[in-house]
Amino acid sequence: MTQPQLCGSPFLKPFFLKTPVSRPYTNRQRRHTLPASEFRNLTPQDAVSVFEIEREAFVSVSGECPLTLDEVLHFLGQCPELSLGWFEEGQLVAFIIGSGWDKERLAQEALTKHVPDTPTVHIHVLSVHRQCRQQGKGSILLWRYLQYLRCLPGLRRALLVCEEFLVPFYLKAGFKEKGPSAISVGELLFMEMEYPLGGAVFERRNSGC
Repeated sequence: MTQPQLCGSPFLKPFFLKTPVSRPYTNRQRRHTLPASEFRNLTPQDAVSVFEIEREAFVSVSGECPLTLDEVLHFLGQCPELSLGWFEEGQLVAFIIGSGWDKERLAQEALTKHVPDTPTVHIHVLSVHRQCRQQGKGSILLWRYLQYLRCLPGLRRALLVCEEFLVPFYLKAGFKEKGPSAISVGELLFMEMEYPLGGAVFERRNSGC
């Protein structure tokens, strides 16, 4: 099956990380090798893998998933271009899912709604597989995603909500606080964060996250 086509952005062309080869070279080449690492837009076929990573990451901590499986399928069907997955050896290890939004601040309905052709992206969830955490993958994926969004025509900013303990992570990535969010999930309260997408692409910086 062919990979879905990405936009012309240099940030979302398949990106391969070369890894050392421990076994000696032989004349017999593997015919069906998978890239060591690649970034691409997600599709509905990735929904189950997405939800499994999300459920393990969030339910064990807060008891809530940002997106149900049906909502994952909904957003990957409606706006796959606002998603990004990181795959290693063909396996999903981290992902971001976003959708369009058309108001100044995020509201409760933003959790399940996609508004097409708007200048604002609502980032619903960023999650990393449990075996790949504490490796900086969340920071790297977020950086690549934001630079990709900069290359999509018409987009001017990204919004998200997060719990208080995650605010430093997003501040380090370049987000600014907009204040307490109107969104709540159960007893969880959130801070709303904003990232401007206008202007030239900046250089990547190392991150300890």
